[in-house]
Amino acid sequence: MAALRTRHLCSVAAALVLTVAAPATAASAHSAAPAGLREVLFVGNNWDGTADVIRSSGDFAKIGRINVIPDKDARMAEINADPIKWIYFQAIRNSVGEGHDQFADDMYSTPDGRSVVVSRPSFADVVSLDLATGKVNWRFPVSGYRADHMAVSPDGTRVAVSASTANTVHVLDIDTGTQLGSFATGDKPHENIFTKDGKYIWNMSIGDVNTDLDSPGWDWTKGDRHITVVDATTYKQVKVIDMRQRLDAFGLKDFSDAVRPAVFSADESKLYFQVSFFNGFLEYDVATDKITRMKTLPKNPATSEDRTTWVNDSRHHGISMNPEGTKLCVAGTMDDYATVVDRASLQEGPLVTTSKPYWATVSGDGKDCIVSESGADQVTAIDFATGRKVTSVPVGDHPQRVRLGHVQADWTGPSGS
Repeated sequence: MAALRTRHLCSVAAALVLTVAAPATAASAHSAAPAGLREVLFVGNNWDGTADVIRSSGDFAKIGRINVIPDKDARMAEINADPIKWIYFQAIRNSVGEGHDQFADDMYSTPDGRSVVVSRPSFADVVSLDLATGKVNWRFPVSGYRADHMAVSPDGTRVAVSASTANTVHVLDIDTGTQLGSFATGDKPHENIFTKDGKYIWNMSIGDVNTDLDSPGWDWTKGDRHITVVDATTYKQVKVIDMRQRLDAFGLKDFSDAVRPAVFSADESKLYFQVSFFNGFLEYDVATDKITRMKTLPKNPATSEDRTTWVNDSRHHGISMNPEGTKLCVAGTMDDYATVVDRASLQEGPLVTTSKPYWATVSGDGKDCIVSESGADQVTAIDFATGRKVTSVPVGDHPQRVRLGHVQADWTGPSGS
């Protein structure tokens, strides 16, 4: 057996006080669209390599569709000519892809609404696509063999992308694709979040989520998982938060320390985050550096208790918060529901039936939670006020990330599409 990996214990934790501002909630981005632009939601259809563009609020009607792999033939030729790339391509298809290629993980539009930047796991790259023509503006191959979650800076000029097999985050100029910097992370970097002032980046690494060693006794085999906070100008490490220590202190020694989707409170004092295998979420106090509350959500009786059947170690994957900071919306992925939770009491509302909901975000007007139903190829809006379903809109194959962005006011899709 290979030697055990030494867990990074963050020896400076006792000396460092986390003084950086916590990441802004998605809701803080809500504002009127700039002149000549229209606010929209981009829905990445991971398995068919498209993105649906829908209205950001109201009826969420479809506006247009983008092919995010217009260069597929060229990329496949490169992969087929390189045995190592081919092996990783197949591994992605047969593990995290559940038998499918992963072509559209995450995406953000440029401030001028003329381009959209997309991370493509199976092609191990990030591309900028011209929204008028559908053509590639630039392409950035990430380190290693898989691209994952991204984040955009508050001013929209920089995009951070996780290179999951290289334990690296690249930060790129969103207009040119030029690398501005990079930093090391824990094993398998996942979520990235810029702080509200754009000065820091938080990265959550989730470790090896594709093995069947899923019982708590084998948790140590999943790798070194922690939150890395870096200065977004120098890309130097500012703080490492090892949730293993915080979970143990809270009495949760059998919980995974793989931090999955997370969202910060409106006042940026609390972090609400999901972990592998858990049907619920935890509350972390930034100032005291401690877990303060835990919310266990209902299990679906039809969900198998065999952890190896849960996709990529997820049980629940997706969490967002309304602009007022009073309600959380949770995607109960393997339990096939989404629900709105009161932040003060942690009481959940109605369990809205959804099929493998994979992500949760906030509508442009802040009234609704938007979840991607990867098992039903649709997105569903849930009213934050009532916790009840508003509407569902059909999209492409296996929607995952949903992001607010902008297009030109008269845009209906690339020319010739």
